Amino acid sequence: MQRKISTPSLLLLIILVGFPQISETIYTPSLPDIANSLHTTGNAIQLTLSIYFLGFAVGVFCWGRLSDFIGRRPAMLWGILVYALGSLGSYLSGSAEWLLASRFIQAFGASTGSVVTQTILRESIDGAKRHAVFAQISAALAFTPAIGPFIGGWVDQAFGFRGVFFTLVVMSAAIFTYTLFSLPETRVSTSSGIRTFSVAKRLVSDRRVWAFGFLIGATNGILFSYYAEAPFIFIEFFHMSPGVFGFLGIFVALSSILGAMLSKKLLTRVPAEKIIFLGSLITMAGAVGLAVLALCGISPSAAGLVLMVASIFILLLGIGMAIPNCLSLALVNYGDVLGTAGAIFGLGYYVVVSLITSGMSYLHNGSLVTMPMYFLVLAISMALVSKKL
Repeated sequence: MQRKISTPSLLLLIILVGFPQISETIYTPSLPDIANSLHTTGNAIQLTLSIYFLGFAVGVFCWGRLSDFIGRRPAMLWGILVYALGSLGSYLSGSAEWLLASRFIQAFGASTGSVVTQTILRESIDGAKRHAVFAQISAALAFTPAIGPFIGGWVDQAFGFRGVFFTLVVMSAAIFTYTLFSLPETRVSTSSGIRTFSVAKRLVSDRRVWAFGFLIGATNGILFSYYAEAPFIFIEFFHMSPGVFGFLGIFVALSSILGAMLSKKLLTRVPAEKIIFLGSLITMAGAVGLAVLALCGISPSAAGLVLMVASIFILLLGIGMAIPNCLSLALVNYGDVLGTAGAIFGLGYYVVVSLITSGMSYLHNGSLVTMPMYFLVLAISMALVSKKL
């Protein structure tokens, strides 16, 4: 007799899938400060975001695969412990190289929050209800990257960038304790018979998996490339303080939340694939707006700031519409091997995220034109891919 799967609380799921994103963005207001303190360049410091996603990609595969053998709960707890170790290393870092290594370890551990939580959702909730839950969580997740800069901006002003990383050490302890006492085991049976190669072969031969992998990678790549480049635009060009920049992130995140809510409402009468295409078009419209502003020579004035934020709002609105549906649909045909399939799939799309954020760090040159044109190319590619779903 198959035991009934116990679904964790929505709050716990949001925390587990959200803390990796907070960890990714909480120190972004400190990027200029870190570059100065560690005597390195903005390009090198932006690589700490790219290395995070590389560690995330490797971790997603390892924890997702491991969760099929030891269970979802143990994989989550061990991952959080590794994340705490990486956070402590980031706090103690004395060079850019040390920080890069610590960020890799931090991301490797944090990735368990993404892959294992998604596996729990996919195996405990079915059909249209799963789409709706993914939309709810995506709405909350749209807010978590913004919480990071908001907290990090004020902590940086008060205690410097090391205070930001110490905050993550404390946060990891709190999350571990909450998970230890609240997360049930949701794996129904062991998966010792699953062969990674056979699952990988199924995924590689699936055209829709490739399409969803690119779309998830591109949307997240745009989102986190924005968080990498935005501090240099708003703090250095518009002369914002780190604290005010963090507050701006809260406002900008409302667009992603609105996009996720709009997606949930549209699901009652519009296929999820159509919503993904619409979201891609809206993302492209926002990128066009940013490109026009940059090419026309926007000034560091209040009017220029409003126009810049409005274009970013539109861009992130489209991303908020696309992401939850991509995540929900990607592995619908892999219910028999969800842990392993999620691990391999996550490895693939986080490599895409890492490559895209690396591209942004490589292209970083202090120009306002670079980010909009980069986003425009990615948004056009998203529209072309989503049109064929």
